[in-house]
Amino acid sequence: MQRTTVHLMRHGEVHNPDGILYGRAPGYRLSDRGQQMVTRVAEVLHAGGHDLRAVVASPLQRAQESALPAARAYGLDVRSDERLIEAANLFEGVAVNKNRAILAHPRYWHAYVNPLRPSWGEPYRDQVARMRAAISDALTGAAGGEALLVSHQLPIWVTRLFLERRPLAHDPRRRQCALASLTSLTFEGRRLVGLSYWEPAGELLDGASDMVPGTSAAAENVGEVRA
Repeated sequence: MQRTTVHLMRHGEVHNPDGILYGRAPGYRLSDRGQQMVTRVAEVLHAGGHDLRAVVASPLQRAQESALPAARAYGLDVRSDERLIEAANLFEGVAVNKNRAILAHPRYWHAYVNPLRPSWGEPYRDQVARMRAAISDALTGAAGGEALLVSHQLPIWVTRLFLERRPLAHDPRRRQCALASLTSLTFEGRRLVGLSYWEPAGELLDGASDMVPGTSAAAENVGEVRA
């Protein structure tokens, strides 16, 4: 039976000196370190003999830039897929890490009605559904080889939780989905037979800035980094 691997890649570090929760906002590019991260991922994949046959990315700038080095290394085009986009979030545009007290403002109280859904953003199940559909198409397009899907931390993480049959509601501090990391799904036909997590650019995480670093070595971005 044909074996196919779909790599879910999170984008690299973003240039975000003000520590804004950027969400789906346009115009957030990779930092210099972020460019180094995604170049490193492409180098590791290519040097390791990985058989990439498709590179697909969220339409957001940081994801498109993250996909480009791998696409170039394999002579492929980057295809955009809205299903890989960041989760919608009520707090988009707020510097949440700079002043946590702002989250207690009465104007946000309605957003905390159901944290299991979650009520402040796109439901977890909706994210899983669109990510699964993108993965399914990648299995068809890269059958017998490998595909790289560049997305964002939360959609990747809840998809992993779903595949591991764990609850989708979770503590963001426990997410294992670092900048430029790969969550690799291996299938025989359409059946998932393996899931692995790795950080090809792990040496660049120490000193990196992230809005939600989870379990990685990156630091929380509170608006102090201007690289």
